Amino acid sequence: MKIAVYPGSFDPITNGHLDIVRRAGQMFDRVIVAVAINTEKKPLFSVDERRRLAVDAVKGLQNVSVDEFAGLLIKYARRKRATAVVRGLRAVSDFEFEFQLALMNRKLDPSIETIFLMTKDEYTFISSRLVKEIGELGGNVSDFVPRGVERAMKRKFGSR
Repeated sequence: MKIAVYPGSFDPITNGHLDIVRRAGQMFDRVIVAVAINTEKKPLFSVDERRRLAVDAVKGLQNVSVDEFAGLLIKYARRKRATAVVRGLRAVSDFEFEFQLALMNRKLDPSIETIFLMTKDEYTFISSRLVKEIGELGGNVSDFVPRGVERAMKRKFGSR
């Protein structure tokens, strides 16, 4: 069974993330959306909220599950018996950072490949950071995130 891990903070999960998940799901027998716990970041949503929002967003995708992890990604991928790590790229600016991570991961475990998927054109401008800013300022985020995330953001920010 070919298993891929798609790691990220997913704060919040966006339609761009879901596009990558769906496409990875066509390439692998199983895809694990791995919500990262990073104590150095100040996320809008707690790890439990991010996990629940991701679970809701991927329901209906038969071979996709959601988990959370802390620590070294490559150790987590090994524990899950993953053969690949999936990363989404929006622009050339993403590539430099992601390439460096991929090379480091390859050095740590050459048996786990990094697969880069380019986002579709309509998602290249979407980032969790921008979506949070729009939501905080009272803008409409419905085109950028799943319905459950939109509702959760409205609860967080109220109606501004």
